[in-house]
Order: sequence, then C-alpha cells, then structure tokens
Amino acid sequence: MSERYFDSTYLCKLRWPEVGSSEVIDCAANVDVLSCCLLGRAEFYSTGHRKAREGHVTAAQLAVVFDQFNQDCVVGALRLLPLTQAMFDRVEQVYRSAPTSIFLRASDALHLSCAAEHGFTEVYSNDRHFLAAAPLFGLQGINVIP
Repeated sequence: MSERYFDSTYLCKLRWPEVGSSEVIDCAANVDVLSCCLLGRAEFYSTGHRKAREGHVTAAQLAVVFDQFNQDCVVGALRLLPLTQAMFDRVEQVYRSAPTSIFLRASDALHLSCAAEHGFTEVYSNDRHFLAAAPLFGLQGINVIP
C-alpha cells in the first residue's frame, strides 16, 4: 500500500480549485492513502470557513466539500493520524535545538512531528516555512507545484 503525508494546504487543494490544485491532484492519484495529522482536519474546516466568509463558496458547496472530506476518512482514502505525547516531546526537542533562522510555527511542528513519528520520510506541502523546517524532523519536504 502506498501512502503520502499531505499537510492541510495540500488537502485543501484537492477539494477547492486553487493555484497548484491540478499538480496536487495528480500527486494524490498515485497513492492508495493520504495521511495527515488530526490537526489537519481542523485546518481544513477552517480554510473552508474562510472561503465561505470571503464569498468563494456557498454554504451548500461548503457542506458538500466537508461531507466529501468525512467520506474520504470513512472509506480509508484519508487517514487522520492522532497526536501523542511523544509527538509533543519531539516538538520540544526540535525547538530546543532549532536554529533561530528557521521560522517554525507550532502547527507545522505538530504536522512534522506526527509524520516523523509515523515513519514517513517525505512530507508534501507548498508552504515554504513548513518545507524549510522538515529536515529538523528528519523529513524531506516536497512541493509538486512548479
């Protein structure tokens, strides 16, 4: 079974047409399962709410996208990984030794720690800060969007 770790920016590109959506959809088509930490679920819903607030989607469209997201989880196409104490401990260790030149947000640190703790070696995102911080967790950050 092939599996890739997508952060929430990539999960959003699967459901809402944005710059880079076609490349992310192509990347997702080559695997059996996409994974993201449970935090990504809240981030996905937050992005949907922002899109509705800004008038890019209607409430009905938002409901359809949320239902699709939940169905992907039910059928196993999207695996939401739990956050554990070990992941928070790893976040602390990374922050203790991270160079001050690295911009590492707490949410990115949780995603990266989760991916590393679950044995991933690569993570997919188009967020430059996320990608720059990936090596601190022993991960290779990949962006398929040119």
